[in-house]
Amino acid sequence: MGRTTPTATMLIQFEESSWSQFRRALRKEDQNIFDQLFTYAKINLPAISIQARPVPFESILLSMLIEQQKQISILTDKLRNYGENI
Repeated sequence: MGRTTPTATMLIQFEESSWSQFRRALRKEDQNIFDQLFTYAKINLPAISIQARPVPFESILLSMLIEQQKQISILTDKLRNYGENI
């Protein structure tokens, strides 16, 4: 018997490829950011696969946002610590 549902990796690859024309229309530096967002989604593959949303792109976007928020929190903490050390 074959697999009946796509894996989270397959879902992300499908979504990324479905946005390929959009990506090509972006400036080069924005294409790199686009790629980074999908890398963020891949970090959370287990969460995406266990959620199994009817619209998988929702889980992919949420994963991207979580990773961005982690980056914002790290930078905020660094700025806060920098201000305390002046």
